[in-house]
Amino acid sequence: MTLDTSNAVHYHLGQFPPNLDQGRLVPGLLAATDALARYDQMLLGMHNNEVFLGPLRGQEAVVSSRMEGTISTMDEILQLEAEYGEDNESAAGEFRSDVIETVLYRRALNTAQRQLEAGHPLSESLVKSIHQQLLSFGRGAGKSPGQFKREQNFVGTRGSRAVSFVPVAPEQLASGMEALFLLMNDERLPILLRTALAHAEFEALHPFEDGNGRVGRMLITLMLWRGGAIAEPHFYISRFFEDHKDEYISRLRDISAQSDWEGWCAFFLVAVKQQAIWNLKVAQDIRDCYEAMKLRFAELLASKHSVSALDYLFTNPVFTNSHFTRSAGIPLATAGRFTRNLLKEGLLETVREASGRRPAIYRFEPLMQLVRV
Repeated sequence: MTLDTSNAVHYHLGQFPPNLDQGRLVPGLLAATDALARYDQMLLGMHNNEVFLGPLRGQEAVVSSRMEGTISTMDEILQLEAEYGEDNESAAGEFRSDVIETVLYRRALNTAQRQLEAGHPLSESLVKSIHQQLLSFGRGAGKSPGQFKREQNFVGTRGSRAVSFVPVAPEQLASGMEALFLLMNDERLPILLRTALAHAEFEALHPFEDGNGRVGRMLITLMLWRGGAIAEPHFYISRFFEDHKDEYISRLRDISAQSDWEGWCAFFLVAVKQQAIWNLKVAQDIRDCYEAMKLRFAELLASKHSVSALDYLFTNPVFTNSHFTRSAGIPLATAGRFTRNLLKEGLLETVREASGRRPAIYRFEPLMQLVRV
């Protein structure tokens, strides 16, 4: 199929990094910094912030993948992980490829965070390793996982001949990536502006054959963490970008079309602020739910294991009893009693009944109602 590039915007060769008028961006920068700090402080104050972060990572995987046309639900990805763990081949027989791709996003994000925590730099090799895992199975496996593009790629509406954007040419990619990583480590720029510029430039370079949007959005979280804007790598922004997708795409396009870097940065700062406010509300809702459930579990279960059971369900809201027993440190008979009591009270729902060697799968509905997207 011959592509139509007649109305396409071309990559802004030789115009990166830009000279920003930072003074105009100060109000937005201060507002975004304040909102992000309040969200971060909320997480630091939670006794077990994983009860919030596990569901939030799932949301990010679902929404960021959905922006690229990969449609799945939180229920699906959590059920796959509960039953198959990292056994992609077995899961492929039962789950749609979209679900597996979303699970791979979640795993790639977790892996990148662990690598940075272990001291690995935010580098080209790390970005390639993220991409390698993201496209390691299914439809993406034929799109050169972990390798930069060797042929010109294009951006446009899926299924259409019309091209809206032409990224940098492969022969100019190496110098473009070098300039990008120099900026990512330039501490003279405030971290939020540095992250805004880096995300836009990564998307414009479009260094991979596929998966650029998902990797680019992961880099936002990783940069904010490494730059000290957040205490842990747990701020995800894809929901705002999806809710404002037309403006998101338009702002990125205007960088190359009109050299409007400041318009993009202003939009990015609003995105950080609004996403931080939304995340804070979700965190508070989950915290309130946790506190209410802690009292209810103590009454229903009447056991020294009630808090362990509650923590497990908040971090693994879709589960099998065998995994519940192993991971929560609860005796098998006690775990079985807990499950029966919670089912009777309507706090658990049966996703799938036990059949042969296949265990039953259960869902902790009070939490799922808060985190579905």
